[in-house]
Amino acid sequence: MDKTLEPTAKQETAPAEGVERTRNHKLYLPRVDILETKEAIRLTAEMPGVDTEHVTVSLEKDVLTIDGRVEWPEPSSHELLYSEFEVGDYHRAFSLSESIDQARIEATVRNGVLELVLPKAEAAKPRQISIKAG
Repeated sequence: MDKTLEPTAKQETAPAEGVERTRNHKLYLPRVDILETKEAIRLTAEMPGVDTEHVTVSLEKDVLTIDGRVEWPEPSSHELLYSEFEVGDYHRAFSLSESIDQARIEATVRNGVLELVLPKAEAAKPRQISIKAG
């Protein structure tokens, strides 16, 4: 697999320098599966608790950034005695090469799983070279 999709060096240090978080939540690095086909690269990120209204995927200067926000309502009629579940936001960033057709990237979220399809640019797709006699 070529280096068409690489995590940025700053992914472990989210948020980036100069950015101050205003929410008092933990920040998680979502687990990601990356699969490559002849036509595209498919990225699947697990972000439990995130829905379509609370996820953003942005692309700036060849960096694809995923942000997810979890809203977990605390019941007002109960007092929490003990919890092993922690709520937090998600952040991950990847550097894209020129072999990705950035204008055709698609994203869907279902049941806390973000799926991205990053189509390959025509120049990056494998092709057969015809051989001429002579």
